Amino acid sequence: MEQIRMPRKVLEGLVVSDKTDKTISVLVEKTYRHPLYHKIFKKSKKYAVHDPENSCAVGDRVEIVESKPISKTKRWHLVKKIDAR
Repeated sequence: MEQIRMPRKVLEGLVVSDKTDKTISVLVEKTYRHPLYHKIFKKSKKYAVHDPENSCAVGDRVEIVESKPISKTKRWHLVKKIDAR
């Protein structure tokens, strides 16, 4: 029996920290509409992302993808830099 693989989540965000080795912190902002009042809200969340070449700097816009756990908090990989600061 062949297993069907679920597509991985892909997010876009802004690098807010690059102080740790091979790890960056990426802030991802999402917008959503309140179901009753229809006001638009922003939610933000920070992700620890694996950056093996230490290629990103603070202020870069990046694309990240979900992966298997790398450490206690890292579950995301860097795909590409979209925009440099």
